[in-house]
Amino acid sequence: MQRPETNDAHDSGRRTFLKAVSVLPAAMLAARSALAGVAAEHQAATLPQIQLGKHSVSRLVCGANPFNAGSHLSVFVNRQMREYYTPEQILKTLRRCQEVGINCWQSGPGNLDLYRRFTAEGGKMHFLAIASGDSQPIDDLARGGCIGVAHHGETTDHLFKSGKIDSMQDYLKRVRDSGMLVGVSTHMPDVVDTVESKGWDVDYYMTCIYERHRSREALEKLLGQAPIPDGEVYLPGDPPRMFKAIQQTKRPCLAFKILAAGRLSERPEWVEDAFRKTYGSIKPKDGVIVGIYDRYSDQPLENAQFAQRFGSARPT
Repeated sequence: MQRPETNDAHDSGRRTFLKAVSVLPAAMLAARSALAGVAAEHQAATLPQIQLGKHSVSRLVCGANPFNAGSHLSVFVNRQMREYYTPEQILKTLRRCQEVGINCWQSGPGNLDLYRRFTAEGGKMHFLAIASGDSQPIDDLARGGCIGVAHHGETTDHLFKSGKIDSMQDYLKRVRDSGMLVGVSTHMPDVVDTVESKGWDVDYYMTCIYERHRSREALEKLLGQAPIPDGEVYLPGDPPRMFKAIQQTKRPCLAFKILAAGRLSERPEWVEDAFRKTYGSIKPKDGVIVGIYDRYSDQPLENAQFAQRFGSARPT
């Protein structure tokens, strides 16, 4: 029996149609995923803000330790950070921070020239510094567009422990005279309480939520006979102590090292929990400084999404 003739053009058209239909769901899913990513990025780009003096600053501030190869983890991680963060990569990361709504970079005077280059190339972020010492860096920072200088936390704490904290006031006065905001950085809740009790002319605090530089004797007093590990020690009981000091001052605070210098970055749920607890434990007028190491993931966006989620007036 002879087979009926077929319409090749019709069959070809049908096959083309079926093929198109078969890939349509995948295309729709891809488009939906892309749109969701754009929506999430747009939401992150409208981060909640706090007020530092006359400046509106995102509640998430980009820290500088990874840029400066200061991991507080190991010399090997430091080397990896130094290898990755060339000046060009730092600028690229800062531009990404700006894209997702982070509008402030906290660093030291050593990165002022890079900040100037960033702004000269069209970047728009505030710059906060930590410094101590002679007055020349103060003048440079003021001319370079820095909006505030906090007395360096390491020096602050050393002076406090040695009973010489009052000697900081001359440096803070020079910052005030420069027209920049005056800050105090510390790793110790007692420093915040002391400065508050003295009524110093201070605009804001930078507050590490871990007192990472205790002596072995101080750790033994806290931990008893427990073995004391070598290197920096981050105690889980520290954050509540600093959060209490933060809550008790009316001045804005910028909490930092919320991930225990990377020790809480091992699992996504630990990172999320650190952001949730920090934003939930500080005042609405406070912010968070987080160092960014975006070699393996889009950390600016990831962190911005946490800031949007937990740092808004009504977290979702």
